[in-house]
Amino acid sequence: MRSAFLIFLCLMSSAALAAPKKPPKTYSIPLPPKVDFSAIDWLIGDWSGKTTQKGPSGEVHLSVAYDLDKRFMFFREKISLAATDSTPAVDESWFGIMSGRDSPNEFTLRVYSSTGFITRYRVTVQQADIRFLPEGGEEPPPGWLFRREMQRLDTGELSEAVEAAPPDGSFFSYYSAKLTRQTAAPAAAPSAPGPEPK
Repeated sequence: MRSAFLIFLCLMSSAALAAPKKPPKTYSIPLPPKVDFSAIDWLIGDWSGKTTQKGPSGEVHLSVAYDLDKRFMFFREKISLAATDSTPAVDESWFGIMSGRDSPNEFTLRVYSSTGFITRYRVTVQQADIRFLPEGGEEPPPGWLFRREMQRLDTGELSEAVEAAPPDGSFFSYYSAKLTRQTAAPAAAPSAPGPEPK
């Protein structure tokens, strides 16, 4: 009886060793395709300039960089405007995160301002023109709308025009500026938006 039991154990052990081993389970999450930012790739870098004669005097500093494996664009801007007869002085900073949309050459930009507002823009690109159209947001300025346009003038210059509309009012020119490229895109972007431009 004991010998039969030992033979049974040996047979079971042999069967277990001969059974094919199951490969370990691996889990993978399919990643969304990378956004094609090629239409606005020329924006990458640091830009600085002054407002034009069409609005209040001031300075504008803009920094644009890729981040998170080039799946997003990070914008940082600092605006300093002098007071006018109809508007107070402005000293505002904001950063934005741009992601893709279903349509080519269209993007979504979420903007977080030093004023506490959080707004969302639909961004459309037509050749050298980039338009930022308001789409609400989690904490937009109550009743106010802001839209902007950036236009590439040449390889080292761009113009920026911002318009504002008060509650139940029409858009008016808030400020416009001409910016010059200060630095080109770095070889490797940092993993965070980085310090505010000076």
